[in-house]
Amino acid sequence: MQRCGVDVKGAKLTVSFGRPATLVAGLAAFLIVLLADQISKWWILAVYHLPDRGSVAIMPGLNFTMVWNHAVTFGMLGGVGSKGPLLFCTVALIAVLALLWQTLRTPRMVVAIASAAIAGGAVGNVIDRIRFGAVVDFIHAHAFGWSWYVFNVADSAIVCGVIAWVIDSIWSDRRDAASRTRAETGAATVPGHGPAPHEH
Repeated sequence: MQRCGVDVKGAKLTVSFGRPATLVAGLAAFLIVLLADQISKWWILAVYHLPDRGSVAIMPGLNFTMVWNHAVTFGMLGGVGSKGPLLFCTVALIAVLALLWQTLRTPRMVVAIASAAIAGGAVGNVIDRIRFGAVVDFIHAHAFGWSWYVFNVADSAIVCGVIAWVIDSIWSDRRDAASRTRAETGAATVPGHGPAPHEH
């Protein structure tokens, strides 16, 4: 565990940083998601020319469908007007800074990877807004008349990262509760003599 201290009027402010392994894993997750997102979008636009094709069936239940998304992930919060890209970019970049700070601080591997993956996805979509004024969406899942929002690699990373973070938090809370229970049980027992006698 690395720590840095700052003395402010006699009071020491200490900030904890995560383990080297979590920092490396988080950085790797951020770069992998960002590169995978941007390379896939470049291929869709420059090589596959999906805007000219519109929608192409790839396999049962999966199409490549070109959508310029002016809203956020999965089309949420659309119709906010011409200031939408600036608003979304500003909010996304603030969120990215918070997520990267979490990646630096946490000692938990899953949280480091999840927060970095979410940040990588958010940066990928911000790059689209800066370049095109909208996000490049092209993955279209559907089956038996049901159709999901068209999304991209960045959206997938954001959703998977959130799910992984929530699951890890639930498991961590349960582990902490179990540890507290064992500690309380152990404190109420005298080794070699069974339960400690109660005072009357």
